[in-house]
Amino acid sequence: MDHIRDLINLLKNEKYIYIQTHNFPDHDAVASAFGLQVFFNNFGLRSYLTYDGEIQRDSLISMISQLKIDIRHVNSYEMKAEDRIVIVDGCKGNMNVTDFIGDEVGVIDHHQVKRAEDVPFNDIRPDYGACASIIYDYFTEHNLTIPQNAASALLIGINMDTSLLTRGVSRNDIIAYSSLYTLSDVRLVNTILRNYIQHKDLEFYKEAIDRVKIRDGVAYCYFENGCSQNMLGILGDFFLALQEVDFVILAAKNGGKINFSLRNENEKWNCSQLIQAVLKDVGFGGGHIDMAGGIINDAALFNEAEIYKKFMELLK
Repeated sequence: MDHIRDLINLLKNEKYIYIQTHNFPDHDAVASAFGLQVFFNNFGLRSYLTYDGEIQRDSLISMISQLKIDIRHVNSYEMKAEDRIVIVDGCKGNMNVTDFIGDEVGVIDHHQVKRAEDVPFNDIRPDYGACASIIYDYFTEHNLTIPQNAASALLIGINMDTSLLTRGVSRNDIIAYSSLYTLSDVRLVNTILRNYIQHKDLEFYKEAIDRVKIRDGVAYCYFENGCSQNMLGILGDFFLALQEVDFVILAAKNGGKINFSLRNENEKWNCSQLIQAVLKDVGFGGGHIDMAGGIINDAALFNEAEIYKKFMELLK
């Protein structure tokens, strides 16, 4: 199967279709899942949006609420082995995508991942800055009108994953952005994009500024008392705005796990490859050239000095 029409034909007689995002979904993941659900509606396919983990960002919660996106935690459903699953903004086999009960029949992703050989439909486009742009293409390929709420969600997804069109942008993202802008509730989109932190988050900025270590263009900070994965990403973009910084490494101890967030603007380096190399024996990670995430599931395996040393050696 190499075309979305093949996936539609596969699903046309199915009663339960679930669209699954990666764990702890971000704006692009939720927007892509919602956009795909709306796209499926045009072909009489009823689907349900689901995820594992937690929806953390307040701006994402606002987007879901204001655009009336019905996405529910996997525990809200009684999934069965015969149910069909399409994964968006993630890939089966990746550690940040829980293996739900059900049959995975499709993967739609823009990360640098390997094709899931046991999944009939794979649409993986690592040159795209956002998964939402892939979903946009499905509508245009079938000459379908995108409703305002879906267009608004997809536009937010593109903005968030490309950092307002400054990171990993392809020509396809620009085309999608331009078209979606005319179809969206731009005022709502801009409100959500602007209001992405709360007063309580300023404590993380303060801690980050007090503790950050900057050396040879690399900013590093470890939050021993915790910081969510999503907040790490926000702080990563904050530090990357510094003229003296080309690469950002942030880590936080959250419960019994260690989360990582990387940001990069130097074409010599690759965030995805670096996080995988550093965490090879203790955890896992992945992403893009210019941004990536990772996790060590057992905090006891985390040696801060050794991890920092590995990063610096590989960057050199």
